[in-house]
Amino acid sequence: MTKQQDYVLQTIEERDIKFVRCWFTDVLGTLKSVVLAPAEVEGAFAEGIGFDGSTIEGLTRRSESDMLLHPDPSTFQILSWSMDDATGRMFCDLSTPDNQPAMADPRQVLRRTLERAAKLGFTCQIHPEVEFYILKSNELVDGKPVPVDDAGYFDNISGGIAHRFRGRAVRMLEELGISVEYTHHEGGPGQNEIDLRYADALTMADNLMTVRTVVHEVAAELGVHATFMPKPNADWPGSGMHCHISLFEGETNAFYEAGAQHQLSITGRRFIAGMLRHAREISAITNQSVNSYKRLWGGDEAPSWVCWGHNNSSALIRVPTYKPDKPRSARVEYRAIDTVANPYLAFAVMLEAGLRGIEGEYEVPEEIDGDLRDLSARERKVLGYESLPGSLDEAIAACEQSELVASTLGEQLFDYFLNNKRAEWEAYRTQVTDFELRSGLNR
Repeated sequence: MTKQQDYVLQTIEERDIKFVRCWFTDVLGTLKSVVLAPAEVEGAFAEGIGFDGSTIEGLTRRSESDMLLHPDPSTFQILSWSMDDATGRMFCDLSTPDNQPAMADPRQVLRRTLERAAKLGFTCQIHPEVEFYILKSNELVDGKPVPVDDAGYFDNISGGIAHRFRGRAVRMLEELGISVEYTHHEGGPGQNEIDLRYADALTMADNLMTVRTVVHEVAAELGVHATFMPKPNADWPGSGMHCHISLFEGETNAFYEAGAQHQLSITGRRFIAGMLRHAREISAITNQSVNSYKRLWGGDEAPSWVCWGHNNSSALIRVPTYKPDKPRSARVEYRAIDTVANPYLAFAVMLEAGLRGIEGEYEVPEEIDGDLRDLSARERKVLGYESLPGSLDEAIAACEQSELVASTLGEQLFDYFLNNKRAEWEAYRTQVTDFELRSGLNR
């Protein structure tokens, strides 16, 4: 037994933990859970937990159904919302029966990419801005969701539910060891944001799965409904998950160079160049739902074009003003991704794109100051700017041709993901919408 495993077993005994939830995700990022009695945890550490992997989205073929869950003791936390019986949780790694890492385990996909970064001398830190809407319920009124308030960006609402909601969520997250940098009301009615403090990419992916769960738990407590849907209403700002990314070489921020333009090193510039060059082909992973593209092309500050800029909130990649006395804060912000994405897979392809820019010594294109949407289509074409995919269908087509995504995800997961997304697009494409009925019935 390792020290971490011993600590978990001791904590379970001392805190009288009644249940331990073992968490993992399917290929699409849906949280899965199996619950252990305390007496079974030591055995799970030693031998894993057997289950039928073919019943989980994309994990394995029917003929290779036997799989094992291995709880990661470093992720053990006590769930503060389990009021009746003390309950802990751990994230799990997946393996085959001969204890080989499961190639289609999303957590393992990210771990492989981080190991590749480590061979190049880098560790990866990520700080996400998580946006979501709080609605009165999941029922529609006149075909639209109803928000809990009509407030806007940074508004202070006396007596509103948003303060209580965010306060309760932050307390839960802090009790789980997840540090929150700040939280506030966002621009849309009922829209809120929780910004997490930097963590390594794997820890942050685990944290994001926990954040989703906590937000839904708080909503259930308060009798409201929370949604991470990227664009729940055409008239509201979309909900994204801007991700601030830094690479470190030991304790040194590899993106920082004193005196350089924007204090951005050549490594940082090449990382940006890699993310830009591969942005279209990774979009199906970072923006995996049909609705994601309603946000990207729905106006406001969502990025639609493959470009970068310094403090340019319309660009796909932004280089924020770093704090002059804190070189460690130098970073790049990728603005396309939304919270519906599987964070393990999304972080893996985003990091891989940047690493290829560094390895291949890609040249970063000229930065842009204004909003490309203000230019005509002809002007954009002359300037050579590509657009992000305009639909999930277009994103799938770009992803299908991507050697980067295929090699990062692995053949089995790559094929399953594409097949699932094609089915989603086909189900959406064949719908007859209210818009079509309203505009076409009298023709």
